[in-house]
Amino acid sequence: MQVIIRPTAEAAIQLAARIIEKRIRQFPDTTLGLATGVTMERLYAILTDCHKNNGLDFSLVKTFNLDEYIGLSSTDECSYRYYMNQHLFNKVNIDLRNTHLPDGMASDLKIECEKYEKRIKTVGGIDLQLLGIGKAGHIGFNEPLSALRSRTRDKSLTPMTIAQNSPLFKRSEDMPRRALTMGIGTILEARELLLIVTGKSKAEVLAKAVEGPITSMISASAIQLHERCTVIVDEAAAERLQAKDYYYWIFESEPEWEEYREEI
Repeated sequence: MQVIIRPTAEAAIQLAARIIEKRIRQFPDTTLGLATGVTMERLYAILTDCHKNNGLDFSLVKTFNLDEYIGLSSTDECSYRYYMNQHLFNKVNIDLRNTHLPDGMASDLKIECEKYEKRIKTVGGIDLQLLGIGKAGHIGFNEPLSALRSRTRDKSLTPMTIAQNSPLFKRSEDMPRRALTMGIGTILEARELLLIVTGKSKAEVLAKAVEGPITSMISASAIQLHERCTVIVDEAAAERLQAKDYYYWIFESEPEWEEYREEI
């Protein structure tokens, strides 16, 4: 795992966007695992700009999102399908048939989860999985005590997650209490992980995930098991990290980051 600290949230998101842009240009038919959230909105805006102004081609890209609320249709403004359409899919030349999210309206949720796993396997797996982290330490909706080998399934949301996400709904009581989510085992099967964390409010949980013990209580800590994981954070989110000097040195000295340093 590599931790990269950038001075601001914008710089962190810009770097993450450049990594994804490079992947698409090198491998036009790449399969991306996608995430939602406020931080991702800015990232998707940058990728949209790359498409419109610099010819970034999404026509062969395939995508699989981490999660979806149970009980929300794809046209519901609070669903993650609606979010993805609004922030990325409808703004680039991606084939919507190649964009996948779990169906939170499925009549049989267990079968839907099994189908989702099969669809990922059918395309050969996820090449690059984008991640954020929740205040409960979760990736996707893998709430505390999620098994480290878990697969796509339905999951009850914690009060902390509900409190964090309910302001996005017109009425907080309308927020679903359950969601479908890729499991930790599913996420770890991606060939590469890219976690983006910004803001002081995430500093404590980030430190636990990156430098603390691997535990099902902090599902994001499972990224420590992945051989190709990059964590990009801003200085506010990095506040509680113990090895900050080393992380700064990685970006300034490691050859693989040279081309990105040149862009700054």
